[in-house]
Amino acid sequence: MILGGRVKLNGHVVKQLGTRAMWGRDQIEVDGREVPGPPQKIYLMLNKPFGYLASLGDPEGRPVITDLVKDVPGRIYSVGRLDFDSLGLLLMTNDGEWACRLMHPRYRVPRTYKVTVRGNISNEALTSLKKGVLLEDGPSGPARLSLISRDPAKTLLRMTITQGRTRQVRRMLDSVGYEVIHLIRIGFGTLELGSLKVGQYRLLESTEVDALKNLVGLE
Repeated sequence: MILGGRVKLNGHVVKQLGTRAMWGRDQIEVDGREVPGPPQKIYLMLNKPFGYLASLGDPEGRPVITDLVKDVPGRIYSVGRLDFDSLGLLLMTNDGEWACRLMHPRYRVPRTYKVTVRGNISNEALTSLKKGVLLEDGPSGPARLSLISRDPAKTLLRMTITQGRTRQVRRMLDSVGYEVIHLIRIGFGTLELGSLKVGQYRLLESTEVDALKNLVGLE
């Protein structure tokens, strides 16, 4: 196509093979028609309800998170996952590099949860969680913990981890002998869930996106 004079770059016919262009910045035309640029980047926060899969679809017909964001233009996907039976802050985007870095353990992006466990958790169990416990797929890493309340029936904790493996919070508490009966993610990186209602979403402000980019070394 270049040798045939069919390609223009910023209004000029390209004559040199190997000429470089920046998709989305430069104007590229083929046979007089402009090549569309990349889709607009979308960044949003969803308050995932109980009983929804963090997936684009489910062969069993169960509710999925994309059912809640049908009015968003373009195809977006979740940054990591929240379990079917977990609630709270879930990021969604079409920016693959941003999502990949936020999920990568190298960047140790903090995830904060409000966790309700069955029974009165012991001080020994709390100490073990703070130091980190051994799971079947390796050490969990230390957790930041604050005790909100506890009584013989249940304990309420605020818990922050930096790995985000599958069902990690539930498995950590199970390893010290306690069952999680309610789990909601209230923080991710520099973001907090705040007053966003269950099942609702909002687009992130540019300052919020930039803060997360800085956290994982993106300009």
